[in-house]
Amino acid sequence: MLTAAGVLTIMIMVVGVLGNLLTIVALLRHSKLRTVAAAFIASLCISDLLFCFLVLPFSASQFFHGTWIHGDVLCIMIPTLRYGSVGVSLMSVASISVNRYILIAWPHMYQQIYTKLKVALYIGLIWAFSYGLQVPTLLGKWGVYGMDERLGTCSIKKDEHGRSSKTALFIIGFALPCVIIVICYAKIYWVVRKSHKRLQQHNTGNKYKRSEMKITKMVLVIFVCFVVCYLPITVVKIFDTEVNHATLHVVGYLLIYLSSCVNPVVYVTMNRQYRVAYLDTLRCRYNSNLDSQQTQPPQSKTNNMSVTYLKNMVNQSPKV
Repeated sequence: MLTAAGVLTIMIMVVGVLGNLLTIVALLRHSKLRTVAAAFIASLCISDLLFCFLVLPFSASQFFHGTWIHGDVLCIMIPTLRYGSVGVSLMSVASISVNRYILIAWPHMYQQIYTKLKVALYIGLIWAFSYGLQVPTLLGKWGVYGMDERLGTCSIKKDEHGRSSKTALFIIGFALPCVIIVICYAKIYWVVRKSHKRLQQHNTGNKYKRSEMKITKMVLVIFVCFVVCYLPITVVKIFDTEVNHATLHVVGYLLIYLSSCVNPVVYVTMNRQYRVAYLDTLRCRYNSNLDSQQTQPPQSKTNNMSVTYLKNMVNQSPKV
């Protein structure tokens, strides 16, 4: 089982490094992709790239050897990077959800909320918060980093007072982003549904059903991928603290690793412009054929203009 897990980890590492690196390069080379959502996607991809490049090689090694063989210093650094990187990824996903909601529900306020300076501040706060949560453990004030003999890996252990931040980190890291995502996309669907009702006099019933199904599928893909990748390890960590079912822990870790290469697929390639940017990047083309579609909402504060913007949006490929 451990050998198979090691091989899968290496495969995930290769796909994740290539996929996230390709996404970052595509974002840098194509100016029309440099939107607010793309900034959060870039943060997500950078975090996943660091995770794949710095953490997964050691994860594969511990699967192959059945234990940690890389010394005490790395036994502190690698789990710190692992927990911090996962935190950045989850908070970036939640931020994308908030961005999509504001774009659709409050288009007249969008440019005030998402200026270049504020976006940089939001992303900085995501990284500071995610890695800042590791400081108490690094200082030995809320658990300690070290070799967990039960798991055969470096992780967070209980300190001398019997305290550990592991359960709290998993609850905060999963539950909070999950609630944010559910609320945001439920509100997005509700706004789009109401807007469709206003637009029915201009659209056929079939077109209405197709557009509504497109939004439904987008929400379903986002939520299902999020839950499938992060819920198992959260449940296992909470209810199997003594590691009585080691196989479940291994599967949970593999699903978290998988999320680092699934994100570019779910959050990027669902958009036609990104697919074209990928092809242009792979072909080393400097002149992009991307559409000149505007990603910023119209400058009107009226409900009619918001409805028109929604009409244009739902008739295109869904943007996560």
